[in-house]
Amino acid sequence: MTNKNRSLGIILTRREALTLFRAATTAIFVVGCIPKKSASAPLSAVKSTTKPACIVSPQQTEGPYFVDEKLNRSDIRADPADGSVKQGVPLQLTLHISHVGSNGCTPLAGAIVDVWHCDALGVYSDVTDRNFSTVGKKFLRGYQVTDAGGNVQFTTIYPGWYPGRTVHIHFKVRTGTSGQGYEFTSQLYFDDAMSDRIYSQAPYNSQRQRRLKNADDGIFQDGGEQMLLKLTQNGQGYAATFDVGLQIA
Repeated sequence: MTNKNRSLGIILTRREALTLFRAATTAIFVVGCIPKKSASAPLSAVKSTTKPACIVSPQQTEGPYFVDEKLNRSDIRADPADGSVKQGVPLQLTLHISHVGSNGCTPLAGAIVDVWHCDALGVYSDVTDRNFSTVGKKFLRGYQVTDAGGNVQFTTIYPGWYPGRTVHIHFKVRTGTSGQGYEFTSQLYFDDAMSDRIYSQAPYNSQRQRRLKNADDGIFQDGGEQMLLKLTQNGQGYAATFDVGLQIA
């Protein structure tokens, strides 16, 4: 990442930066794969009488905080620079990546899946922002390569929040070799009531009460309902599995 990109948060406000990146998204789609009702159901048709093989929704903005750290790791809580671990409610996130073709969804092996998000106090690593500078830190960032079943798993924390956005996790899927491939970027979201409960706990409660929730977030309004995570209790934290399919335009 260049110094120019690292300083984006200084030049633009968060809202301006998000608007800029949102305008730059391309015509690639993400789909959540669900079981077919019948073999004759069209791939992306949405009808009240028949369930399609896959439900299609547009990808979402990358935002200003992606850094290609090339950190191949499943547990992304630690900062490799000093070994410190970000505190927060544990979250086990599993993504199932599929390729969408004429026969429906099939597991996509060998895809690179990056995940990144802010810490419990709304801070991203390795960027310069109007309110903080974390250049050189690499917490809450990492990638995994999908296995034969199209799966990757990350151990992280429930993300915090920052002004201008609802609670979210970014992810990017890259496929292909020899410089030829496809890239898809989107965001995952959380139930507002769940976030309110978690933010009543330390270390989240050291911030003031958040103001922006899902329905008021302009990016969430563009397909976010289809990107909501369903959490289950997992020890002292939570687990979530989300199906992602790639349909290349």
